[in-house]
Amino acid sequence: MAQRRKRMLIVDGYNVLRSGSRYRHITSPDYTDDSFNTARERLVNDVIDFAGRTYEAYIVYDGAGNAYSEGAPETVGRVKIIFSPAGTSADKVIEKLAHEGRVRGMEVLVVTSDATIQDTVFGGGVDRMSANGFSREMEMLKEDTRLDEAPVVARKMTVSDRLDADTLAKLKALRDGK
Repeated sequence: MAQRRKRMLIVDGYNVLRSGSRYRHITSPDYTDDSFNTARERLVNDVIDFAGRTYEAYIVYDGAGNAYSEGAPETVGRVKIIFSPAGTSADKVIEKLAHEGRVRGMEVLVVTSDATIQDTVFGGGVDRMSANGFSREMEMLKEDTRLDEAPVVARKMTVSDRLDADTLAKLKALRDGK
């Protein structure tokens, strides 16, 4: 049996949070720590659900302006979360991860609405998905899950259930010989 090619998913964290329709309402218009933490938590859960066991998944956030950011990945539910190191943009980390994935022979998918990143990674043979495209995919996945978890049992409809009361009374009268 042929072995499936390994896949890598790289999500441009802050770009998706600000551009993806599924996340914008959480952070807008308030960019407080609480709203960003809520949005980041939803994104992590969505990436876990999307990636499953199919993708090696990364979410990259821009930590360039944070002097204490070392760029060390933290793993949450099989997803590696990286804040770019101080002085390095998330774009550079995303480009590097995408390149490394391609060198390793992986199918790489980058989720971002940043045109520069899209152009750069696409030139390297990497697939791309917009932030809204990812948001739509997640909405469909969540809806499919909801439908799977809450199956509706069809009610048995007999002929008498579908007849109006007058017709039913007349048929009963005929049946009973009245």
